[in-house]
Amino acid sequence: MALALAWAAKGMYITAPNPRIGCVIVRDGEVIGAGHTQPAGQAHAEIQAMRDAAARGKDVRGATAYVTLEPCSHYGRTPPCSNALVQAGLGRVVAAMTDPNPLVAGRGMAQLEAAGIAVSQGVLAGQAYELNIGFFTRMRHGRPWVRLKTAASLDGATALDSGESQWITSQEARADGHAWRARANAILTGIGTVKADDPQLTVRGIDTPLQPRRVIVDSRLDIDLDARILQGAPCWIVAAAPDPAKEAALRAAGHELILLPNAQGKVDLPALMLELGRREINELHVEAGAKLNASLLREGCVDELLVYLAPSLIGPGQGMFALPPLARLADKLALRFHAVSQVGPDLRILARFHESTEPSESSESSAPT
Repeated sequence: MALALAWAAKGMYITAPNPRIGCVIVRDGEVIGAGHTQPAGQAHAEIQAMRDAAARGKDVRGATAYVTLEPCSHYGRTPPCSNALVQAGLGRVVAAMTDPNPLVAGRGMAQLEAAGIAVSQGVLAGQAYELNIGFFTRMRHGRPWVRLKTAASLDGATALDSGESQWITSQEARADGHAWRARANAILTGIGTVKADDPQLTVRGIDTPLQPRRVIVDSRLDIDLDARILQGAPCWIVAAAPDPAKEAALRAAGHELILLPNAQGKVDLPALMLELGRREINELHVEAGAKLNASLLREGCVDELLVYLAPSLIGPGQGMFALPPLARLADKLALRFHAVSQVGPDLRILARFHESTEPSESSESSAPT
């Protein structure tokens, strides 16, 4: 199963909106086939592994397949993998976890068992969950797993008061941040960041065939049509009030407008998370300013913080989160440390707002690749 998980990781950047799945087929202690899920609409891991076995001249009848998620049992973009495993005559299938997709949810394993194939599951389930944490979140809650990234000095400043921030953290930390961008299906920022930094918010330095969709929270549609983020691939721009002229110009450039106002005339952030889930976004990577960061936190829209801390002190400056002062310490937003690693000279901290309900045997490194 560890080898199957390593194969699943090979599909880190290509499988969305499908989960990252690996499969290894074994006979008499010998690996006779292996594969991982291909881009949506192409072969799943089990099919790839059986094709690999055939290419090696190996017969899979009676062999054991180790797969990092229960084989699918429904017709989607591809036929059910459970049917293919039955037809191929596998003798045993070991799955790391049950598929959370309501269209599967145990039916795949039941179909295999009904066909006389021995089945078991629960092997390295924690690691399998971490690899597809966004898929599990979307299937169960209808929204993506939201990871908010920020980088700061050891005294918590993301920039000087003047706005200068390049660079507080190291090149190694910035490269690592791009790996986390690459594993997400969408990157979200706010109009404040677009105006202040004019970012591209693309993945650079990582060999990925897919760039995450860029999502901009811009309540009043203040975005400049020449902003760098609007160049290249289309963006989703989320507003709270219509502006027909600006909308027409943005649509003419290929971008999509999403209107989601709340009662205060701002973007309804929880509704946005559900909308992104409906659009099959598994993992959302947030790189925004202190105001939007704080709004996402207050609205309960963040699952995990990805924080890079540089070993430096820069004094007064801009902070990570523009949260209001608390009247009582008991009202603090509590997290737990999930993983702490050194990246170059900097620290990378993953901190979560709630305990996972999944098995906890996963690797504490939680690396993006």
